[in-house]
Amino acid sequence: MATSLLALLDDVATVLDDVAALAKVAAKKTSGVLGDDLALNANQVAGVRAERELPVVWAVAKGSVLNKAILVPSALAVSAAAPWAVTPLLVAGGVYLCYEGFEKLAHRFLHSAEEERAKHAALVKAVADPAVDLVAFEKEKIAGAIRTDFILSAEIIVITLGAAAGASFVVRAGTLCAVAAAMTVFVYGFVAAIVRLDDAGRALAVRGGATARIGEYLLLLSPMMMRSLSVLGTAAMFMVGGGILLHALPVPHLHPAAQPFADAAAGVAAGALALALVSGAKKAARR
Repeated sequence: MATSLLALLDDVATVLDDVAALAKVAAKKTSGVLGDDLALNANQVAGVRAERELPVVWAVAKGSVLNKAILVPSALAVSAAAPWAVTPLLVAGGVYLCYEGFEKLAHRFLHSAEEERAKHAALVKAVADPAVDLVAFEKEKIAGAIRTDFILSAEIIVITLGAAAGASFVVRAGTLCAVAAAMTVFVYGFVAAIVRLDDAGRALAVRGGATARIGEYLLLLSPMMMRSLSVLGTAAMFMVGGGILLHALPVPHLHPAAQPFADAAAGVAAGALALALVSGAKKAARR
């Protein structure tokens, strides 16, 4: 009895060691996508009333957990039953990201600066007015963030699955669960810290003394960071989506320094094509 228990514990320890080692390898391979995930999700909170930022981040985090609860068993099932389907599904998600990114760019070019300023002014006024109900606005933000999270999570899980391809089913499942959990905690914990950076700066500024200067710097840094994340979030859509497409196609890989630019260019091209096709289909349907 004691011998069997020791053998079981030894097997469990071996599995945990394998899971830890493979999770470390997968984390290195997915670090680029993780950075894009941070930029995209932090950007999704822009425009939300200050006291609603953390509830919105929490709502998206819960949606992300649900995404992974769907993706992890689905990835294991697809890899076992139809491994050929993994790449086409990932490509479809990449095209969707490129489409969303190009749609944002097209919106900026198709609408005049006056229209954008009027829309921004109306949004700022609504956010500042406690009598205005922004539930619908929040729901749209949350739904968009969860959709984006689904695509990025799918890519990270597929990359992780590839890193653990030679392992047993138990180790593969453990590695996917470990990476999915760590990714969710890291991304949304970091996003929550970013969106509350201005509150931390304000708290330090009112204390006075040496910390007041730090608080002032944080107050200056917070809006600059959010504006930067807005740009980086759109760029990330093209880089991640284009990277998925280029990795799926039989094209030679470039130097690591040039690859992000190639990914972005492929993403912009794919997004333009997808938007043209969708717009054409909508016009044909209206006719």
